[in-house]
Amino acid sequence: MTRLFNDPAAFADEALEGFTAAHRRWVRPVTGGVVRATATPVGQVAVVIGGGSGHYPAFSGLVGRGLAHGAAVGNVFASPSARQIHSVATAAHAGGGVLLMYGNYAGDVLHFGQAAERLAADGVETRTFAVADDISSAGPEESAKRRGIAGDLPVFKAAAAAAEQGLPLEEVLRVAERAGARTRSFGIAFSGCTLPGADHPLFTVPEARMAVGLGIHGEPGIGEEALPTADEAARLLVETLLKELPEDVADPAGQRAAVILNGLGSVKYEELFVVYRRVAALLGDAGVEIVDPEVGELVTSFDMAGISLTLTWLDDRLEELWRAPADTPAYRKGALDAAEPDPDRASATAAAQDTAVPAAPVVPAASDASRRAADTVLAALDAVARVVDAHADELGRIDAVAGDGDHGIGMRRGSTAAHRAAADAHGLGAGAGTVLTRAADAWADKAGGTSGALWGTILRSLGAALGDRDAPDAARVAEGVTEASAAVRRLGGAEVGDKTMVDVLVPFADALAAATAEDLPLADAWDRAATTATAAAAGTADLLPRRGRARPHAEKSLGTPDAGAHSLALITRAVHGALLDHH
Repeated sequence: MTRLFNDPAAFADEALEGFTAAHRRWVRPVTGGVVRATATPVGQVAVVIGGGSGHYPAFSGLVGRGLAHGAAVGNVFASPSARQIHSVATAAHAGGGVLLMYGNYAGDVLHFGQAAERLAADGVETRTFAVADDISSAGPEESAKRRGIAGDLPVFKAAAAAAEQGLPLEEVLRVAERAGARTRSFGIAFSGCTLPGADHPLFTVPEARMAVGLGIHGEPGIGEEALPTADEAARLLVETLLKELPEDVADPAGQRAAVILNGLGSVKYEELFVVYRRVAALLGDAGVEIVDPEVGELVTSFDMAGISLTLTWLDDRLEELWRAPADTPAYRKGALDAAEPDPDRASATAAAQDTAVPAAPVVPAASDASRRAADTVLAALDAVARVVDAHADELGRIDAVAGDGDHGIGMRRGSTAAHRAAADAHGLGAGAGTVLTRAADAWADKAGGTSGALWGTILRSLGAALGDRDAPDAARVAEGVTEASAAVRRLGGAEVGDKTMVDVLVPFADALAAATAEDLPLADAWDRAATTATAAAAGTADLLPRRGRARPHAEKSLGTPDAGAHSLALITRAVHGALLDHH
């Protein structure tokens, strides 16, 4: 259990603040995360990593010479927002382009992809790479769907070491691809983790049992087995990984491998060493030469009791990069010459950030009609925040059945921030479109994760449709919802039947469009569409998830609605109440 915190909602920010205060030799804070405190040679590729908080030393602890140039840090178990990633990458960029690296989770893929688009629009050459090393989360034929766990480290390090050698961006990306293709991980857990402020773990394991095939966000394992001895655990980990070799490795005998035995939060180092003694012996029996093994906490999950084993099968080039020196707060190898801080660059970055913020908040000009419509928008966002807050625990329980249990927390963070930003814009006289756009940015920033990206897209699509000039009628609102539905599908890739929020958003948008085509008033049309949404959300209980963190645990979710679909249905009904009140 996480015992030491203030406001749980501020935990990630306060942890990052304390981390930077303790490690100023290596890192300096920037909006959205941290970058190196030392100078980066002009023209060197910047490797920027990132992900949610709760995994230390990933991701901020891996920033320093020989490893990452910067890390974007999201909320607990939630990806950083595109704006945070863009900020960190801009601060880290040294003229050679940026490689964005992250674990293969839907929220990270969405936000890092959006950040890459923004960087490209700024003229910064950018590439992305998602680490997908967890063999329990998808079969070899669907390896692109695997999640990233402790294999992040060797893949990040290979790319960063190549960047340190001065290689151009495309070659650094090829190194990352090579390392990723040769990295496999597998884990087990004995208990779940408890998030700050929560009174129970995200999942539990029966006495004398272990979960097999875990994630790092509190996802339950894909199966359970009897609690093993240390030697039995080592054998399970090794034998499982040796069953799936890279395509160009026919036999483990005579191969070299970087080996990581990773503790997930509450397994003691002495226990890890007991397991590693057998891991080393078993790999030796298989003819594998171990290169610079790592035993310890490298990618954690708060207080989860669990371990994972990672093997990166090395060739001469990857071994060179794995052995290369590094100096970060949490990972050090070899020796590097002393480096001086880069005060000029820090000052320039701070000045750039200062000038990027207006001296006083301003909003675009708006018509009186649009400002009156903004009253209704603000009331609707208030209703959204209130209904999410009232159901946050329920949403977390639904999400924990087959996912990581943080949907309620993320929705509460996002909806609260959206309402606050909308109120600020409304107070400055903004029109309906700007109020929604400001709310969209705030939701995406504070929630992070998949839901943050998608709800930011929904509100932004509505804002674009409503604009700041005219009084929006029912048809225009329906048009905005239809565009939001299309945008979410484009961004997330989900379709009806995948057991996601799309299973509610599409029928809701269709029903609203049909009702407004009949010239029904907006409140009546919305009421009909919200009823459709409620039925659609209930129907997701009969579906098997085909996307997201719940996919590896598909059967467990049968009989339970999708959390994102359920929250959307609740929101549509709450907004109807606001429309009635402002009719």
